[in-house]
Amino acid sequence: MRDYYITKSGRIRRSENTIELELADGSKRDIPINDIRSIHLFGETDLNTRVLVFLNQHGVPVHVYNWYGYYSGSFYPREKLLSGFLVVKQVQHYLDQQERLAIAKEFVRTAIHNIVQNLNHYEGNGKDVSAFIDKIKDEEATLDGRETIPDVMGVEGRSREVYYSSFGTILREGFEFEKRTKQPPQNMLNCMISFGNSLMYATALSEIYHTQLTPTISYLHEPGERRYSLALDLAEVFKPVIVDRVIFNLINNRIIKEEHFLQELNSCYLNENGRRVFIGEYDKKLNTTLKHARLKRHVSYQRLIRIEAFKLVKHLLGEGPYRGFRSQW
Repeated sequence: MRDYYITKSGRIRRSENTIELELADGSKRDIPINDIRSIHLFGETDLNTRVLVFLNQHGVPVHVYNWYGYYSGSFYPREKLLSGFLVVKQVQHYLDQQERLAIAKEFVRTAIHNIVQNLNHYEGNGKDVSAFIDKIKDEEATLDGRETIPDVMGVEGRSREVYYSSFGTILREGFEFEKRTKQPPQNMLNCMISFGNSLMYATALSEIYHTQLTPTISYLHEPGERRYSLALDLAEVFKPVIVDRVIFNLINNRIIKEEHFLQELNSCYLNENGRRVFIGEYDKKLNTTLKHARLKRHVSYQRLIRIEAFKLVKHLLGEGPYRGFRSQW
């Protein structure tokens, strides 16, 4: 099974036991339903309720992105792995301040570890990033003493701010980072970060669907309306090892270029070709495998996200403390 990223406008129909994709240029493609893990729609795509019912029957999430390529919403199929008992446990761990703090701190510790591993890699390649590493580790050292979720979020935010400031040392000229801007992103680097984070959020949501977790109950990010906040929690763990490394590769190996962006007033977006280039590298990274120490077999980065969700399930059920995925390079 694989994820399908549809970057061009067109129409999706059901055809027997397949999904028929017809693009605006008249080309058609049949995709067997059993080959689809999720669908990401970036163009103007027409689809009807017959297709949605078919996708729902087979548990295929559909993620929709706006004209600029940023996450807009999802068709989340009816959950089949329901567990009222786990929902109760999720809520209990959210309502218990100490339980929630423990999970939130582990998300942040893991994210910081993975950030530092990225910097260690570039330090080993001769980049002068030691001062950034020290600042991030100093910030992490204060985590144990934090007693509120906003304070824990503050540690993560300040660590990532230092991390982003190191990008000028890591990346080639032309992709400078002045400050993090989101709505809208104001330069090419901010554009890539926002686009990659949107993909990561949708990917995490797809993997949560294959567990008994309820995606609206979270621990680091505050649960709220109109978002699946648990996907934000899991995304924090994997943004450094997936999204950021994709960005480093695209820029430093000159795969992405200025011609792949659209500049509009104080905003910057990937054009259609740019999205395809980014998505190609992102999908390649998701399907890259590594040896899993505990399972003693190779698993893909995408599978690691689902494994991470199952580790959280075990923690909530009292079967062992949650320890986030820590990259080894």
